Amino acid sequence: MEYRDVQQIAKDTIAYIRTVIRPGMNLREVRRLCEEKMLASGADSFWYWDVGAFVFSGDETAVSVSGREYITSDRVIGNDDIITIDLSPQNSQIWGDYARTIILEDGAVTDCIEDIRNEEWRSGLLMEERLHRELLAFALPETTFEALWQHINALIAESGFINLDFLGNLGHSVVKRKEDRVYTEQGNHLPLSAVQFFTFEPHIGIPGSKYGFKKENIYYFSEGRLTEL
Repeated sequence: MEYRDVQQIAKDTIAYIRTVIRPGMNLREVRRLCEEKMLASGADSFWYWDVGAFVFSGDETAVSVSGREYITSDRVIGNDDIITIDLSPQNSQIWGDYARTIILEDGAVTDCIEDIRNEEWRSGLLMEERLHRELLAFALPETTFEALWQHINALIAESGFINLDFLGNLGHSVVKRKEDRVYTEQGNHLPLSAVQFFTFEPHIGIPGSKYGFKKENIYYFSEGRLTEL
C-alpha cells in the first residue's frame, strides 16, 4: 500500500461512522466499529500506541492526552452532542492520520457546518476550516515548522481561540517510527519540505469553554505547492 491508500482507509472510516453513529451509542462501541472498519479495509495494525480510534465526546473533546495514557470512556452519546474521532491506521509501517469533530443535533449528524445550530460548535468547526485554508496559503517548501507554528498560533489567538494540544504543537512528520517524528513547534527550524509528509491537526477551543475542536489531514509538497494527501 501507498500512503494515499492508508490515508484513504481513515477517510472512509470517518465517512462510515458518520452514517451509523447515533444517540445512545457508547464511545467504546464507536471505537470498536472504527477499528474493525479500518482492519477490514486493509489496515494491519494501528501505529499510535496500538489504538486505532481515539474517541471523545462532550467535555472530553477539550482534553488533550498522550495515546500512552488514553482510555476510551464508557460515555453514551447524547441527542445533541459533539464527538471527536482521531484515527491512526497503518499497513506495513505506512501510516494514516486523520481526525474529525462530528456534531449531532436532534439525534442526527449535521453534514453542513453552516447548518449547526449551536453557535459555539459552528464557530469552532468554521475556525478549523479557516486554519487549514491558512496553512495552504501560508506554507512554502522553505517555511520552517517553527514559522508555521508561530503564524497559526497567532491566528488562533487573534480569533479568540486557544491551542488545546498538551504539547502545544500543531502536528508532526509522518515517519516509520513514533520516536522519529518532528513536530510543528517552537524551536524546530527544519523546513517543511525536509519531510515527505506532515500532519496539520490544530486542537482548539474557546477560553473557559468545555468543548474542543479538531480537524486533521496529512499534507505534502507537489511541485512546490502544498497539497492534501
